[in-house]
Amino acid sequence: MTGRRGVVMVYTGDGKGKTTAALGLALRASGHGEKVFLAQFRKNDPTYGEIKAIRKFLPNITVVQSREGRFVLDGNFTPEDYRDAENVFRQGREAVMSGEYGLVIFDEINFAIANGLVKVTDLLALLGERPPHVNVVLTGRNADPAVVAAADLVSEVREVKHHFQSGINAQPGVEY
Repeated sequence: MTGRRGVVMVYTGDGKGKTTAALGLALRASGHGEKVFLAQFRKNDPTYGEIKAIRKFLPNITVVQSREGRFVLDGNFTPEDYRDAENVFRQGREAVMSGEYGLVIFDEINFAIANGLVKVTDLLALLGERPPHVNVVLTGRNADPAVVAAADLVSEVREVKHHFQSGINAQPGVEY
């Protein structure tokens, strides 16, 4: 792990596929024997296909999910929501700073930052302090401009067409 330069990658935008892209990197890193840490904000369902597959086939990937999984759009967050986001961020931060993981993914952290659940200054400090070999992925819509500026790679996933618009509901293996 040492001797290489880790990069910060951001997957943002209004299209489907940000988490999927991050999980593809997790699979790739795992295939090279890297330890991976996945910290998921606002997701707490252990029956998602990717979580089941990780637990069954990929023991070098550690998953931490939120305790509070309810989806809030109006910003009406409870004290538990703030504590939960703080806990997920703390565990992800510890994973980064330990230097044990080649890849640490903060899934939906852009949502958490945009909604005040995590401070952008805390994330930027972590990115600046991380061991130089650790790769970090940040996903979610509405990436903060300061996060975009700090990143080495930024990909915007743009929705052109979505099957929901045709009345096709969420399906196992496609959405979860």
